Amino acid sequence: MADPAAFEEHRPHLLRAGYRITGRLADAEDAVQEAWLRYAARQTAPDDLRAWLTTVVGRLCLDRLRSSAARRERYAGPWLPEPIVTGDDPDDPLLAVVRHEDVRMAAMVVLERLTAPQRVAFVLHEALALPYGEIAGVLDCPEATARQHAARARRIVEGTPAPARARTGEQQEVLAAFADAMARADLPALLAVLHPDVVLVNDGGGEVAAARRPVHGADKVARLLLGLLARYGPGMLRGEVVSVNGELGLVTGDPAAVTVLSVDGGRVVGVYGVLNPAKIARRTPRRTPGR
Repeated sequence: MADPAAFEEHRPHLLRAGYRITGRLADAEDAVQEAWLRYAARQTAPDDLRAWLTTVVGRLCLDRLRSSAARRERYAGPWLPEPIVTGDDPDDPLLAVVRHEDVRMAAMVVLERLTAPQRVAFVLHEALALPYGEIAGVLDCPEATARQHAARARRIVEGTPAPARARTGEQQEVLAAFADAMARADLPALLAVLHPDVVLVNDGGGEVAAARRPVHGADKVARLLLGLLARYGPGMLRGEVVSVNGELGLVTGDPAAVTVLSVDGGRVVGVYGVLNPAKIARRTPRRTPGR
């Protein structure tokens, strides 16, 4: 007989696994819901509930990732993960998810370089410590092949590592300096807060106006931002400071966007703006069993 309390203990872990594999909170939540239904339908409890549930969620999310591959190829402009915006609700299971370094936006973007099997193998083994034999079952391949997928993924991720999460105080200082420079339309001040190799990625999904390619370099990024400010006016800066994937970010309404700054060494190294309405319309998690 299924134990709802035991399942609830694993919810953050399962959401993290599903989100890391698919980049979509909705897909992760759907997979967790389906895992609960399968668990509830069992006559006997699995020997290792966490591993069993992780395997179920992994298979479901692999299917989602494969089915979305064609849609992503046709996607207009860069594709960013659905942002996870969290507040102060202590019962929100996503708070436990975003505490992990590997769900930060910059870290999630790195995973987009992987194939579906590589991504599943890497997430399940490197991040969630699932044995290769069980990963092979998820991927429906020999264990040796699962190891190869994970090894190739590890080389790619290590070749383009995301910066470590900056201290909250450092994030606050950089965000304040960035916002001040933007409010004054001060190009030199903006350049001072941007890393020379900063990258800006905007995801409009073809639904709203957004840069169709990543923009590299402090000068190009600064001039693009100030051009957008001239176009949209001060309303572009009015918003709420929130936690986005565990780092400080902004939710603005004109245009509607969720933006997170990746900070390293006191400067902005990444500006990730999600403008696609489908990705920012819902910010509260759906509940599964017992909620």
